[in-house]
Amino acid sequence: MSRSLTRRDFIKLSGLALGGFGFRRWEHLAGSSPYNPDFPRQPEQPQGRLARVASRQVDVRARPRDDAPIVGNRFRDQIIHIYEELNPPDAPKYYNTLWYRVWGGYIHSAHLQIVEIRLNDPSPYMSAAGHLCEVTVPYTTAYQKTRQGEWIRWRGSRLYYSSTHWVTGVELGPDDHLWYQITSELSDSEVYYAPAEHLRIISPEEWSPISLDVPPEKKRIEVSLKEQTLRAFEYDQVVFTARISSGIPNPRLGEDDLPTSTPTGKFVIYSKMPSKHMGSVAGGPEVEENGGFTLPGVPWTSFFRSPGGYAMHGTYWHNNFGLQMSHGCVNMRNEDALWLFRWSTPVFDPTSIKSSRDWEKTGNGTTVIVY
Repeated sequence: MSRSLTRRDFIKLSGLALGGFGFRRWEHLAGSSPYNPDFPRQPEQPQGRLARVASRQVDVRARPRDDAPIVGNRFRDQIIHIYEELNPPDAPKYYNTLWYRVWGGYIHSAHLQIVEIRLNDPSPYMSAAGHLCEVTVPYTTAYQKTRQGEWIRWRGSRLYYSSTHWVTGVELGPDDHLWYQITSELSDSEVYYAPAEHLRIISPEEWSPISLDVPPEKKRIEVSLKEQTLRAFEYDQVVFTARISSGIPNPRLGEDDLPTSTPTGKFVIYSKMPSKHMGSVAGGPEVEENGGFTLPGVPWTSFFRSPGGYAMHGTYWHNNFGLQMSHGCVNMRNEDALWLFRWSTPVFDPTSIKSSRDWEKTGNGTTVIVY
């Protein structure tokens, strides 16, 4: 579904791709563009870590303790400089002890996503078959194009750092810069756009299979809900360990509702998707207010139980691994979920976007034991 470009468009886009976008002023909340924030190119020398507020609100406290006085607040999608990481010695063992020192006080790490700003040189070419891309700025706002040619915000609105998306075309965006066309794995008709400089094309080599010399039947995954830990085995030897966040039980669910606790038992991975839209298709604050969520571009998803769509996958909306946080899935750090995606079976075909939507693709996938 790639638009064919005119000669004038091609010359303009090629100039943008070659020339880059230069250095921008930092605009934390409302960039100078009416369509998206202007993130500056990173300087050659690191300027400290950045974090995005990933929940509606977080408290700034006078000391790195939950019982310390609240001296301020930060709100969703604010970008924060981190000056120091702390692990107070008096925190309980079962507790995530990581705190960050920020301007004016301390914030617990649970709902802060560590982010970077990496602007990319856009490509004026994009195969209609699609390329997997990741967001490399704290967030970017997606837009849709109406039949009348008007640009309107996509109902899912923002795409967040490290989320993954299928790019299937290229357009001149509402600001006359190069924007990538994104096709949702939910439907070919669900198409939206984001600035090309905010998305990096992921090469197939970065997510190609690993440990191919080990027979699939000699691999297994064990998830301990008590320890909030995932382990991968080859020939009964542990080769990988990761902290996870499993589902929070909800006793108020009705008979027809799917349990929000992570199911226990023996399963197999029956399908994998490098990009998955989870939760409500509709966006907006009303979804969260009604107890729902909208998560486009969930990366490196490995489904192990159906019905219910329970999966192991990457996470960009919290940083509280080791504690229950999910609606039933096994939340993992993105880098851990990518490793598992590459290591496990069935093998995903990185050359075909259609494979990402193949829910019927089952087989003798890697064994998953949850206890």
